[in-house]
Amino acid sequence: MFGLTFEKLLIIGVIAVFLLGPERLPTYAAKLGQFTRTLRDMANGAKDRMREEMGPEFEEVDWKKLDPRQYDPRRIIREALLEDEPAPTIKPVTESAYAQRQRKLQAGSLPPFDTEAT
Repeated sequence: MFGLTFEKLLIIGVIAVFLLGPERLPTYAAKLGQFTRTLRDMANGAKDRMREEMGPEFEEVDWKKLDPRQYDPRRIIREALLEDEPAPTIKPVTESAYAQRQRKLQAGSLPPFDTEAT
């Protein structure tokens, strides 16, 4: 959670004891506990309200499917590229470029296409 380890929390607690002093520390600890309970109640209230507004569809939603951590950009791009229609087949060139230049182009025919040209 936010990269806080036990050691870091302990250091923050020791600094808080020195800054607040032993007289005010219990008051602030109680306020922190009350704030935590308020946040938890707000989160539960939002979840209950969403459940009420969505009705029975709320239980049917696959929340793991909507988790952004499960998206793999490589997989998404691969699937997007594979969804495209296949490219039209083009007759590959079988004779040299010199021979192609020597041959006259028939009226209405397409010029030769080299599949390995960049």
